[in-house]
Amino acid sequence: MSNSSKLAKNSFFLYIRMFLIMGVSLYTSRVVLNILGASDYGTYNVVGGVVAMLGFFNMAMTSATQRFFSFEIGSGNNEKLRDTFSASVNIHLGIAILILILAETAGLWFINYRLNIPQDRMNAVNWLYQFTILTFMVSIMRVPYNALMIAREQMKIYALLSLVEVILKLAIVYILLVFTFDKLKLYAILVFFVTFLVSLFYRLYCINKYPESKFRFFYDKDLYSSLLSFSGWSLFGNLSAVARGQGSNMLLNIFFGTLINAAYGISSQVTSSIKQFVSSFQTALNPQIVKTFAQGDLAQHRKLIFQGSKLSYFLLFIIICPVWMNIDFVLELWLKNPPEYTSVFVRLALINMLIDTIAGPLAISAQSTGKIKWYQIIVGLFILLDLPLTYYILYTFHKPEYSYYVTICITFLSIIIRLIFLRGMVSLHLSDFFKKVFIRLILVTAFSVAFIYGYERFISLNNKFIELIVSSFFISIVNLFLIGVIGFEVSERNSLKNLLLKKIKK
Repeated sequence: MSNSSKLAKNSFFLYIRMFLIMGVSLYTSRVVLNILGASDYGTYNVVGGVVAMLGFFNMAMTSATQRFFSFEIGSGNNEKLRDTFSASVNIHLGIAILILILAETAGLWFINYRLNIPQDRMNAVNWLYQFTILTFMVSIMRVPYNALMIAREQMKIYALLSLVEVILKLAIVYILLVFTFDKLKLYAILVFFVTFLVSLFYRLYCINKYPESKFRFFYDKDLYSSLLSFSGWSLFGNLSAVARGQGSNMLLNIFFGTLINAAYGISSQVTSSIKQFVSSFQTALNPQIVKTFAQGDLAQHRKLIFQGSKLSYFLLFIIICPVWMNIDFVLELWLKNPPEYTSVFVRLALINMLIDTIAGPLAISAQSTGKIKWYQIIVGLFILLDLPLTYYILYTFHKPEYSYYVTICITFLSIIIRLIFLRGMVSLHLSDFFKKVFIRLILVTAFSVAFIYGYERFISLNNKFIELIVSSFFISIVNLFLIGVIGFEVSERNSLKNLLLKKIKK
């Protein structure tokens, strides 16, 4: 199968997965918010954030594992792939133990003595914390199997297993409604149970399908050194991402309390659900970016980066515009009574996510080279500026939405830094990226914003639901036209046209 056909097929299965996950996530968020209440919902988000900060070790290993698997598959070295898988399982076991130690010492102290949590909920919070730790440890041990499935580009099964996870999460909502046990405690227990079952499914499938996933005791000093060295430098980038999200969440808790955390948690839920649109595409694209580098085809490698960054932005932009225009009504329709600041947080989070999605293919390109030491140090340290700057802004102005202003500026500048590094890594020049990607994104966005301004100024309907449908339809049509005419080059439009015609004929 050609790379374009495989990418289209895998993207299709991942979009099915995305719609299922997004629909269930938005529905369960509404029900869980109503069942737990705004304060307990905010507590769940901030406590889960503490464990997420400890789990930056796991995120670094996820990126490293996927990169090494895709590289060995691209080079055709099956024996090395088998050794790499066994080594990654051992390393993830070590990481799980390390996170357990950190979580039960420094993390436990932080939960009980530093967070702003109502005293009468501390018992429930400690229950929540312990089961969240267990959930994270199970997720860590799932990473090698998940990474192998993605590297093998078996997105159909990946989507099917996600359907199982969706059904189990729906069951959680029903159980919360039926049982009278403390809802916060019960929710943490059920999330752990679902994570455990889904992780077991991943493991059993990979063992039966891929010979290299059968674990064996194996030690190769050079291989372990390569994996750990790559992962060690990846920690900087992943730590910065966690500090940006969960660190800001904790600062908001310290300055404003759990009700603001509820608004922040809802905005994170909205953005993570919408981001699935582009994450599905990038998940299908990432193995090809790594494999083209492994095969030495840098021209195709750079082409995938340009196209991946543009398509990622456009896919997200089409979804974000209707949500942006109707955010207040959407939140009322979804949550009935959203916490204060939710609307503002969601709008700012959408802007940041839209900018950040451009960096996805850039990060994968850097990882594909394996030489990421200085890339991760510089980019990671720069993004880590988010925390002290956010603390200063919140302390000085005492306005919670200002934390997002800092994040948006840091996100944009970090893209420039990534591009400077990629010039030496894969001969990707900033001027080429600006001409082929940035200028087209800016033009499409500018014309679309002008249309939105004109629509909101001159068109107003009495029925909010009809307004949602009509405005979403018109802005989507306009954006598709702008993307087709301005966003793509002639060769890209022809390739997309030929691919669609080929699929229609089949």
